[in-house]
Amino acid sequence: MASALDRAAATRALPTWPVAAGSLVLGFGVAQATGVRPLGGLVLLAGAGWCAWRWRAQAGTGAAIALVALYTAAFAGSHVLADVVGAWPAVAIVSAVMGAAAWAVADRRI
Repeated sequence: MASALDRAAATRALPTWPVAAGSLVLGFGVAQATGVRPLGGLVLLAGAGWCAWRWRAQAGTGAAIALVALYTAAFAGSHVLADVVGAWPAVAIVSAVMGAAAWAVADRRI
């Protein structure tokens, strides 16, 4: 049976980059598939909230604020970028950028 310290260490070791990148893709996918944009927004909110909680624990408050700001900018930027490259490619690009940033700032140390 795992001790409380083992569980705490495992929790700290959870990478955030897949959730940060994946929630952007999944949020868009849910909004597209259902036609209910707020439902996609809930996916984004849940992903960003979980990531913010982990980023604060892994990299500190300042890094968490910066990464949440980037997440928000990626979401907004995907709308602008979609006019140039299309919706799904735009989401793929901003998701890759977000995942890379999350890894570089918060996950690389774990």
